[in-house]
Amino acid sequence: MDIYIKLFEVLFPVFFIVGIGYLLGKKNRDLDTTFITNYSANFGAPALFIFAITSSGVKFDIFSEYFIYAIIALSSFAVVGIIFLVLMKKDYIRELPPFFLPNTGNMGIPICLFAYGSLGMGVAAAISSLVVLLHFTVNIFLASKKFDINIILKSPSSYAVIVAVAFLYFDLEMPTFVLNTVMLLGYAMIVLILMSLGISLTQLKVFSFRNALISSFGRVIIGPIIGIILIKIFSLSGYAAGVLLIQSSMPSAILTYLIASMYSPKEIVDNISSMIVVSTLMSLITVPIIVFISLKYFS
Repeated sequence: MDIYIKLFEVLFPVFFIVGIGYLLGKKNRDLDTTFITNYSANFGAPALFIFAITSSGVKFDIFSEYFIYAIIALSSFAVVGIIFLVLMKKDYIRELPPFFLPNTGNMGIPICLFAYGSLGMGVAAAISSLVVLLHFTVNIFLASKKFDINIILKSPSSYAVIVAVAFLYFDLEMPTFVLNTVMLLGYAMIVLILMSLGISLTQLKVFSFRNALISSFGRVIIGPIIGIILIKIFSLSGYAAGVLLIQSSMPSAILTYLIASMYSPKEIVDNISSMIVVSTLMSLITVPIIVFISLKYFS
């Protein structure tokens, strides 16, 4: 019975805040979330990484270890995505991001925080930091089909991760006033971005349910299967293994839609929009199951 109470405690805050966003989106269909996106990219995400990485108590060896596991996991997701897209005769370059970039930040980090506390948030941040770096580099390169080094140089998250990892590596203590500031900025982003997820569900449309369902299967079903395989291969255990499994089960990231809308043709944007909506709705069923498994076997 205790595990069901814990499951409720973990998931209720996340889905409740997403629900608030959904109600706001229903009341105002033209609600603009650009502010939330800009805040998250320039202030919220960098602040959350600094706070999560430097205050969680996670050591550098754990952080670096799971950063590497994240690279392996995301590479595996990408391979699955390419296979799915080739078989479906889709653009396997521009439509690849929602397959290998799960919603590890605005959905994954809060769930891992509530499930495993600050240590879980630290490992979740290690995985999410890689995902965010890929959003503002590889995601843009794939969406636009061209490489631009200035995109990397202009990304605040890149510098935030470097600073946070440096503090972690040299075992330095972040000044209290900095921690308090990044804590407020980071937690504010979690609330705003969860509401943004709810709002987006009222604005994004499904243009091809069949294709979106097939694609979403590759994200929310095969994703956690890959996570379990990695846990078995590397003999992982404890809360960190649970975090890896939870993060592997997340639906497609909304940021893939926002970036696609800036750099890709409308047909591609519509396909990505469809996959985000369907994978997110499917995750309402699959994520509780994965969290239950994580809490039961990796605590």
